[in-house]
Amino acid sequence: MKKITAIIALAMTITAINTANAQYYQKAEQNPFTLVYDGAITENIQGKVNIHPVTYKIKDIAIAANVYTPPNYNASRKYPSIVIAHPNGGVKEQVAGLYAQRLAEQGYITIAADAAYQGGSGGEPRNVDKPANRIEDVHAMADFLSQYAGVDTERTGLLGICGGGGYSLKAAQSDKRFKAVATLSMFNSGVVRRNGFMNSQFSTIQERLKQATDARVLEVTTGEVLYAGEGNPTDEEIAEIPTDLYREGYVYYYRTHAHPNSTFKYTMSSLLDLMTWDAATNMDLITQPLLMIAGSKADTYYMTDDAFNKAINAKNKELFLLNGATHIETYWKPEYVSQALSKLANFYQTNL
Repeated sequence: MKKITAIIALAMTITAINTANAQYYQKAEQNPFTLVYDGAITENIQGKVNIHPVTYKIKDIAIAANVYTPPNYNASRKYPSIVIAHPNGGVKEQVAGLYAQRLAEQGYITIAADAAYQGGSGGEPRNVDKPANRIEDVHAMADFLSQYAGVDTERTGLLGICGGGGYSLKAAQSDKRFKAVATLSMFNSGVVRRNGFMNSQFSTIQERLKQATDARVLEVTTGEVLYAGEGNPTDEEIAEIPTDLYREGYVYYYRTHAHPNSTFKYTMSSLLDLMTWDAATNMDLITQPLLMIAGSKADTYYMTDDAFNKAINAKNKELFLLNGATHIETYWKPEYVSQALSKLANFYQTNL
């Protein structure tokens, strides 16, 4: 009954979002857990990795999460665990879920949660994207896992992907429950929102800050919410996008791995917080083992390089490049995912 209800609810969401794009949501609609990555769990089978949809609260906001338990999970045993933070615009059913499932196969209890105000989690207005919220999401996942049956609270790791990577670095600076910290294709949301991707918007910083200010005033005075990042390009328009990140990102999020809860848009007023924030500040506070993974061809690599070089006190830090990979290819392409997972498994095994 729960499966049928979930599918009906998802179908209604698809229709409400964009009937014309329903074809791209077929993977989500056909999976009982609405997972869209290749090799996703379709049912819980005894002796294998199982998925457990859960909810908890951050203050008054309901958070939707998936916990993955390892093969032959026994609640009376103690397992290492890994918190996984999803990319900007992403949801737990996409790349975060893929890495959560595959790491659970290695013996970890893992969690992937939708950020507050985003995805299947609560919070109004929708798609607020403020660094403080995203960092608290990371802390709260660790809070939830610390009370989950079978979790060894002395062996908790952290994996942040894309924007979730930047927020994870910041969370790990103060939260020493994370005994090993890793990022995949780290994206520094504050630097990009302020300076533009690849530092392309220096000349419009003040203009965009004024737009964010005006948007906040509009929210307060009228209740109207303005959004940035809205768009629904055609295949032809996507093909013309010059940067790999955004061209391949549109294909991933809007075509091959589309999910009705996933969107690039965020409230314009969020820029007041984003544009004054930088994931790479205070990197010297990270004293845990640190692994940062990026594609050698990723046009976002400069962000990983910057943060890594500033982590002067990280224990046994390592920068690992996936030869030939772009940013988005690390999300789904089997050869790159396998390499990244092998590196992560060794890293967590050594440090947890």
